[in-house]
Amino acid sequence: MQPKRGTSRRGTGERRRRVVILGAAGRDFHNFNLVYRDDPSHEVVAFTAAQIPGIAGRRYPAELAGPLYPDGIAILDENELDALCRARAIDEVVFAYSDVTHEAVMHLASRALASGADFRLLGPRRTMLPSRLPVIAVAAVRTGCGKSAVSRWLSAHLRALGKKVAVLRHPMPYGDLLRERVERFASLQDIEAERCTIEEREEYEPHIAAGNVVFAGVDYAAILQAAENEADLIVWDGGNNDFPFVRPDLLIVLADALRPRQIATHHPGETVARMADLLLINKVDTALPQDVETATRELRAVNRKAPILRANSPIRLEDPAAVAGKSVLVIEDGPTITHGGMPYGAGYLAATAAGAATVVDPRETAPPAIAAVYRRYPHIGTVLPALGYGAEQLEALRETVAQSSAEVVVSATPIDLARLLAVGKKIVRARYEYEETGTPALSSFIDAFVESLPRG
Repeated sequence: MQPKRGTSRRGTGERRRRVVILGAAGRDFHNFNLVYRDDPSHEVVAFTAAQIPGIAGRRYPAELAGPLYPDGIAILDENELDALCRARAIDEVVFAYSDVTHEAVMHLASRALASGADFRLLGPRRTMLPSRLPVIAVAAVRTGCGKSAVSRWLSAHLRALGKKVAVLRHPMPYGDLLRERVERFASLQDIEAERCTIEEREEYEPHIAAGNVVFAGVDYAAILQAAENEADLIVWDGGNNDFPFVRPDLLIVLADALRPRQIATHHPGETVARMADLLLINKVDTALPQDVETATRELRAVNRKAPILRANSPIRLEDPAAVAGKSVLVIEDGPTITHGGMPYGAGYLAATAAGAATVVDPRETAPPAIAAVYRRYPHIGTVLPALGYGAEQLEALRETVAQSSAEVVVSATPIDLARLLAVGKKIVRARYEYEETGTPALSSFIDAFVESLPRG
């Protein structure tokens, strides 16, 4: 169904400026809510969808879109951009998702410009919400750098300093958007009640296990207000390599020592590196020394002032003896392996270090829904991304594992997959953790930040 034709500005007869927002069910909705929802001079004709399967074909609900959009807003596939721009005489295309190469962003810009539209990126000043509480934000130059492990360590450290922390997570509204306007997760029962996908569980469950309350959803002005009512300090746990939705008082930005030349290659990863108050090179314990030095030089080239810290990401395998000498299928964190660009992650490293006899190739038993992922991301090695955006993908994931010849499964997702997948095989968990190394340490900066806060 085509979106409705543009309308005039109320009472003026002047045509509203027609906008398409390119997104992936996250920043696109946030930018709309803050900049366009109540603006009578602009009409958002459609959102487009990328990266996440199954989010196109929906509508942004009228209840969230506001009185200027009584029918809501169509969410179309990004492939329809060129035709949409020409058919609706679109004036402005706004890019609003993350962890894409600079080249990919400019290809989209070229498509918009060729159709006659302007191409825009909305910046932090217009899209960051102010908070009445202190805010520490964790971001990264790429997805899969270890933000969540740092966020969990950070929240535990702050609690030890006597602070009541609320964690705001970058959005993942893959279900009923109206139902997900404001989400609060304090228990596994909350996650079950919201019918969260694997990708959501990967982000929420470890925080809950660590004693945190997590807030997420669609409308971050309302989400922030709810979090402020329960805490005295906000931790923003970023997604992909996006910049925060809430204005930080301290911005910590991670780089991956295993990807040292990807500091300034992706959007908006370079942006957050340039904005950072603290730069943290993670995974130095598994990287070559020369790669750590390369990451240091690359970071300093874009940010001359921020201190550069280093950290370890030790991998904990819960039962190495169950893996030694066995044929193993490895399941890795989904986004890190797909659009994060990594061929493998903690699971593969843990399985080989534990002496697995063979690592079974999941492609041998992958049904169509999983095989399509390997075609889309040909860089993936002999590991299985933990995809579960819907029931079909979850069943395809289960079938891939259950039908494989592996004796044991090593799962490096942050959740307990054994509770979700009945595969008839032992599942051994492998997890990254955060560990300070060298000086200065992150804890010293956090302590100083907390000490600087007003008393009472």
